[in-house]
Amino acid sequence: MTENEQQYEFSEFSGEFVDDDIMVTIGIYRPAGSNADWTLEVVDQEGYSTVWDDQFATDRDAFQEFLATVHRDGIRSFLDQSIRTVH
Repeated sequence: MTENEQQYEFSEFSGEFVDDDIMVTIGIYRPAGSNADWTLEVVDQEGYSTVWDDQFATDRDAFQEFLATVHRDGIRSFLDQSIRTVH
């Protein structure tokens, strides 16, 4: 199976998130049928993506990191960015 054919399992924490009238889509996922760590990706309204370099042992840990980032940096920190990674 090629990378483009990879199937993913999405966490129940995935979905739309709105703060300060800004909506982003949270993707917390891992390869389907695996016990791999979770990837955290946030996509803004324009389709630009922010992907964390680090993966997370649980989907809840990934979601908590997203919330901490919003609290620390604000929801606007995800806007107008080309594809980037976060450490």
